[in-house]
Amino acid sequence: MQQGSTVHDPLHGHVHINRLESLLVGTREMQRLRRIQQLGLADIAFPGANHTRYEHSIGTMHVANMMAKALGLEEVDVQKVRVAALLHDVGHSAFSHSVEAVLARNPGLMPVIDGERFSNHEKFTSHIIKHNFPKYDNIASEVTTVFGLDANEFFSDISAIATGKIDEGLKPYLAQIVSGDIDADRIDFLMRDSYHTGVSLGLIDVEQIVDSLTIHNDRVVLGGHDSYSEDMALAAAESMLIARSHHYSAIIHNPLTQSVRTMLVRALEDTLDNMENRHDIVLAVSEFFTIMNDGDLLEFIRQHGPPSANSLLQRIREGRICRTALRFNQQSLKPGVRMALSTIARYGAAKQMFEQELARRLTQHYGVPVLIDLSVARGVPKSTRIQKGEDEHFLYDESALANGLVRSISRQISLCIFSDEGDEDTGMDAGDVLEKIEELSPDLLRFIRYEKYLNIEGIMLVFYCLHRLFSQKDEHKVLIPRIRNISCLYQLVQGFAEIKRLKDLLDYRFHDRYGFPYSDSLFEDIQKLVAMGLVDEDLRYYDKSGHWAQRYEYVLTGDGVEYGKNIAQYYSREMEHITEYLTMHKHGIPRDMVSINTNRYYR
Repeated sequence: MQQGSTVHDPLHGHVHINRLESLLVGTREMQRLRRIQQLGLADIAFPGANHTRYEHSIGTMHVANMMAKALGLEEVDVQKVRVAALLHDVGHSAFSHSVEAVLARNPGLMPVIDGERFSNHEKFTSHIIKHNFPKYDNIASEVTTVFGLDANEFFSDISAIATGKIDEGLKPYLAQIVSGDIDADRIDFLMRDSYHTGVSLGLIDVEQIVDSLTIHNDRVVLGGHDSYSEDMALAAAESMLIARSHHYSAIIHNPLTQSVRTMLVRALEDTLDNMENRHDIVLAVSEFFTIMNDGDLLEFIRQHGPPSANSLLQRIREGRICRTALRFNQQSLKPGVRMALSTIARYGAAKQMFEQELARRLTQHYGVPVLIDLSVARGVPKSTRIQKGEDEHFLYDESALANGLVRSISRQISLCIFSDEGDEDTGMDAGDVLEKIEELSPDLLRFIRYEKYLNIEGIMLVFYCLHRLFSQKDEHKVLIPRIRNISCLYQLVQGFAEIKRLKDLLDYRFHDRYGFPYSDSLFEDIQKLVAMGLVDEDLRYYDKSGHWAQRYEYVLTGDGVEYGKNIAQYYSREMEHITEYLTMHKHGIPRDMVSINTNRYYR
């Protein structure tokens, strides 16, 4: 491959770019990323946070190269990983995730291309890589010359690696390097965001992470050649989780960051509502992800927005950001309310309805215009594996710290109420506002249930039915069942899925890549229930062939009983089927009975 060039990166130093990569960097798709900020408008709170998606893409390529080389991949696979890492963000919208949220909040605005709905930036990234880059003659020629491959075939592979959607015939571990639980993308953006914001997210030891990587059973895992190096591999993985947890609490959930993000989204949605031609609206949304940069999007709002949108835009440009009147986090919300808001926040249309209706009620009650933002942490690691000898284990089964961090990330929630009344006191009472939140959130949950089944409520009902089936209570104490391990829950859910009435409610996909049935999404939902205080997770150690492993056991909390009782009224027929199945199989459910004071349990 011919000589390329060198980029001087503030984090990684000199990063070499070969000829193919230089040609890719020179395309309009990559150059657009120079004018899209990595953290949207976070520089309002962190003046140094004006780094771009372009800078991050170069850094991701560098880290991916380190990982691929350390794993001893063939040169053609190293090059594919490098290119995939370089192009992994080409489908990001202007202002990154801030604007992407508009699609989830307004499903009707999702563009349909070749019969497929484009709901997120990964869809745009995949499409751009597969359809745009092969059309550049010089790039197609370079691919053929160097790899002997047709450009369409090459970029189809790159698309799959960049978005983690491995096609048949591709090596699964290639995608893990770019888009996995511990990947080049996360490593670079955590380091880069920390560097530019000046916020210490915790030490990420790139060299230790890279040195700990190995390929086992056709996937990337963390390991070591002795007990000490295995411990260091665990420490490296834990540092990534610490950084990710702090990234949300320090940057994403910073009130100033949330406020300016909310102002931008409101201005953009008002602008789209102001446009009359649906074709023009959907076309504009597509261009947010394919053509426009940050400056273009602000100009779009200026040209097409109503006075309300332009007022918000002007305030953003002048740095007159709405102040925080009230803020609620996981510690100031009751478990049931926390669970309801966490569920609402993950369903865009309901999230939009909640924010708008709460703003309307507060404005009506207090006579002060407000904006609302409800945000939760995402991206819980579900499949990081640790190799010890010939065996593999989950990271969170080997590290109590990692398990706690998964719970910490799952728990994070930030509900902010912003006022545009300058420094004037809004007179809002936190207790009164919480009452309005508690009144509104059940209504929105009912809306979501009407639209679709909520899988997390399905697994909550399983816990509730187990509790009803096995628990015993008198005036002094209550005996409650503690389910001995998560694999029991997996088996139960698989059994429920065979019942027609429960198939959609407990629609979890399982795979056997680890030698037993496992569901990423079911694990994540159980962690959410634990994080929200509805289920307790107890740690137990056991001897497995001379290795002391951890096992987690589950018991419904008193708050969980109340929450389960509340939602059960909406699932009467499903409750009958779940109870009937559990009754038939109750002797095969591994459990212990735990005694607890009645008043303490139902506090």
